[in-house]
Amino acid sequence: MALSTFVSRLVKEFESSRRRSRELFERAKRVLPGGVVYHIRFFEPYPVYVVRGRGTKVVDVDGYEYVDFWMGHGALMLGHLPKPLLEALEDVKSVGTHLGFPNEYAVEYAELLTKILPNVDMVRFCNSGTEANMYALRLARAYTRRKYVVKVEGGWHGGYDALHTAVSPPFKGPESAGLPEEYLSLTRSVPYNDIEALEKALKAEDVAAVVVEPVLGAAGCIAPHGNYLKELVETAHRYGTLVIFDEVITGFRLALGGAQQYFGVKADIVVLGKIVGGGVAGAGAIASRSEIMELLDHVKIPDPRKRSFHGGTFTGNPLTIIAGKKTVEYLSKNPQLYENLDQVSKVLLNELQRACEEANIECFTTGARGMIGIHFTKRRPFNAREVHELRWSNDVYRALHKYSLLRGYLYLTEKNAHLLPSAIHTIEEAKGFVETFRSFLFELKRYLSRS
Repeated sequence: MALSTFVSRLVKEFESSRRRSRELFERAKRVLPGGVVYHIRFFEPYPVYVVRGRGTKVVDVDGYEYVDFWMGHGALMLGHLPKPLLEALEDVKSVGTHLGFPNEYAVEYAELLTKILPNVDMVRFCNSGTEANMYALRLARAYTRRKYVVKVEGGWHGGYDALHTAVSPPFKGPESAGLPEEYLSLTRSVPYNDIEALEKALKAEDVAAVVVEPVLGAAGCIAPHGNYLKELVETAHRYGTLVIFDEVITGFRLALGGAQQYFGVKADIVVLGKIVGGGVAGAGAIASRSEIMELLDHVKIPDPRKRSFHGGTFTGNPLTIIAGKKTVEYLSKNPQLYENLDQVSKVLLNELQRACEEANIECFTTGARGMIGIHFTKRRPFNAREVHELRWSNDVYRALHKYSLLRGYLYLTEKNAHLLPSAIHTIEEAKGFVETFRSFLFELKRYLSRS
């Protein structure tokens, strides 16, 4: 009861100061379902509406500035409006935003990616991470000539039907209305960090692919425990099953070569999104070895029913391709950016954890480079189920979100505390958030003592 009083106080403070956002929300509700363009961008009682971003900060319609720890869902590795993106926008003025024909820009970017990404010979560009997951799974089924798929609980792979299950409690059945159970009849799910459960699933059916986020994103920024990823790949291969790494978030974030490089583990197919487009919409790609990717080759396999289909009007458009290539080149030429992101991440992971211990409040941090989760749980969670089953309050997440926002730090969502810092965030900004968190815990403790 006392905690809900804390939330109510913060909401009142928010409502009194973000009045233009409220006006926009009232307008938006008439033309946008729920007043937003994506439901996770909503928070109670209404979201802030952002008018511009520059570097690590965004400004809302009421004129408040925030250190942005969400970074466009993790797409903005170099912050808002970075130099490579601005250069790309200049370049397309003389090229065109959409050609609709083969072009040299896609060839050059694919060549770059095959040099950077481990175990990758060929690339096909897509329009989103969701689309890339769809094509990757179809490709895996074509290659193995199997139909079943195993996904990891809590893994978010976009809105694609076959993978739109086991994302949130109770981790079974469709995650959306309008998605028939029959569409999921070939999908099995297993907990993250659990090799025994994976092997049991692989024994039960002939599985085409295991789909996993190397570090769980939406499920809580949970990192692999021990040799989990290495054992996952070895176990899958023992049963003739391919491994698909969904690196929509981890790609170019954990390392230039993504999770494969960071953890020293090779996947069979890599799914890319977000950063692969350099902050421009329509970003996605699938990448793999030649023997797998050639199943997309219409020249070698003229019969469309014998090859795996891939296509899309805007695939390989110059705007996304040039922006993505310039971003990846910039990251490649400036390795100190990863050193900085590593330091920022360590400050957040370690100092936030220390603050919990000093306040004697049950809360834990999880994550890896550029991915930080904060959990108000009875112990540190190791999979998506534990993120929810071990939490001792839902209101505390709402309170932290609103408290942080009111003090100039913005992230999503209000139901789960996830931070996705860019490579240009500073140690000072990380420490500033830590101090805000310490202050929050001090006030939280006062309210909890009243319960």
